Amino acid sequence: MVAALNETLLDEARVPAVIADVQALIDAEVSDKSGASGLALKGGYAAVKKVGPSIVPDAIEGLLPEFVTKLEPYWQDFTASGQDSFADYLVARGDDVSDSLLGVTDERIENSDRGAVKKVYNSLRPSAKKNVIEALPRLGALVQKHAN
Repeated sequence: MVAALNETLLDEARVPAVIADVQALIDAEVSDKSGASGLALKGGYAAVKKVGPSIVPDAIEGLLPEFVTKLEPYWQDFTASGQDSFADYLVARGDDVSDSLLGVTDERIENSDRGAVKKVYNSLRPSAKKNVIEALPRLGALVQKHAN
């Protein structure tokens, strides 16, 4: 049986590298965006980082256990399937995976007392599903790298 993601991705020794890789993934995804919506996303992301330089890594650390929980059923199904690429597996289920992951951030933002972060998130939320789906190849590769 394959190890649960919370045993690998949330292993105390591995968490700093996972957080760094997730932040690099977010930075790369934001950087890759173009057009008007890309400009808005880049501006929003820069605004959040201006509020406090530790907001992004702190948010990743705080949300990581919930994201891992949401990814676990996909990971278990993937490993049982015999497929080679978790990235491809996630992409093929993009709608479901993105809805599951966004449920975590939606709930967190709803309960947040940080008005500036809430405002930026709510302004970017309409395009969030598309952005999460676009990030699934990198996310799948990141998970597979740290889970193996």
